[in-house]
Amino acid sequence: MEYHNPVLLQASVVGLNIKPDGVYVDVTFGGGGHSAFILNQLGPNGKLFAFDQDEDALANTLHDERFVLINENFRYIKRFLRFHNIKSVDGILADLGVSSHQFDVAERGFSTRFDAELDMRMSQKNDLNAYKVVNEYDEANLRRVFLEFGELKNAPAIARVIIKAREESPIKNTEQLKTVLSQFLPAHKSHKILAQMYQSIRIEVNQEMDVLKEFLEQSLEILNPGGRLSVISYHSLEDRLVKRFIKNGMFEGEPERDFFGNFSVPFTTIGKLIVPNQAEIKINNRARSAKLRIAEKK
Repeated sequence: MEYHNPVLLQASVVGLNIKPDGVYVDVTFGGGGHSAFILNQLGPNGKLFAFDQDEDALANTLHDERFVLINENFRYIKRFLRFHNIKSVDGILADLGVSSHQFDVAERGFSTRFDAELDMRMSQKNDLNAYKVVNEYDEANLRRVFLEFGELKNAPAIARVIIKAREESPIKNTEQLKTVLSQFLPAHKSHKILAQMYQSIRIEVNQEMDVLKEFLEQSLEILNPGGRLSVISYHSLEDRLVKRFIKNGMFEGEPERDFFGNFSVPFTTIGKLIVPNQAEIKINNRARSAKLRIAEKK
């Protein structure tokens, strides 16, 4: 099963400042590239736990007694680490979004390149899929999805067109969806707009924003003081949440000030925002929108 090169591999793992006997978590195992690199830095007493909700990723498991792969959504990181008697860890890495493998398997319905059934589930165990979003959501909810998660200004019109089209017959696959939405896809930027449409449906199907918030809050709880958080995001919605949480320890508003008027925040930002260089983008096109942020718990 082919998985592409992991994005920002060196920088994201080096950012964890790995201790040989530490306990680490890779919450987005995928093809195992980041995990393999972390294991290379660990000594015989180190431990690495990895999460991936996609059953396909299980085929890539690493056969190492220091490694445990958990086939669950990383929104449950605290629960499943406790199951393995782990209450705190020294570092957590997250490479958010859709894996290259998920994009490349046509029948998963993630890519604009293929005709496939409307699915877009990162885990096949999930009940909600893209078909249900497109064919069963009411107009207000469709409008919310396209506006909030696709940042599409014409979200109300897109929602109305979908409602009208499905009254005649269900929209079953990605080609039908493209046809229904063709009036919103001018030739010069059709790919970009279509990608935003797909992204919005995918985020809704997988509850990606809620999952990210739950994960970040739990990361703060389980990281040891001095422990590192290394997060790669791929679009502004993700990056905004990560940036705010690292800066303030919250997603909205301002943290409380102490007696001296200083903000009390739980993380120290490590270095500046890291983005891939042109050489990496040339090798792996998926890297072009990646942003890496690293923080250390105080």
